[in-house]
Amino acid sequence: MKHVEGFTLIELMVTVAVVGILAAVALPAYTSYSNRGKITDALAALGDYRVKMEQYFQDNRNYGTASTACPVSVAASSYFTYSCTVGSTTPTVSFTATATSIAGAVGRTAGDYVYTINEANAKATTSFKGAAVTKTCWVIRGSEC
Repeated sequence: MKHVEGFTLIELMVTVAVVGILAAVALPAYTSYSNRGKITDALAALGDYRVKMEQYFQDNRNYGTASTACPVSVAASSYFTYSCTVGSTTPTVSFTATATSIAGAVGRTAGDYVYTINEANAKATTSFKGAAVTKTCWVIRGSEC
């Protein structure tokens, strides 16, 4: 009797099933991990935005022209767009800087992740994983700040 070497179809199908299950668990976990790394890009840029606005305030005793864009900018990002608006009162003593995720870069659609900071260092999350939220902190994972 001849000894045949190799894999049976059942062994091959079991291996494919195990790999499929591992991929189904690992891919969402990796995507979430990757997004958390990209979110730190936005949070660092917002912190930088606030510092630059405070420096501008020290030099000019205001944050810019009322109801317009902020007079300073931050470096561009591959994952987020940044905007900033100056308060509507004169003299301008307030601003709000916003980081909004770019479609496909962090999340599936633009605005899946939205973070803000203002002159009082009040941080907020208004959108997380595509859902509207009202958190008075920057959410990075789940509902944790």
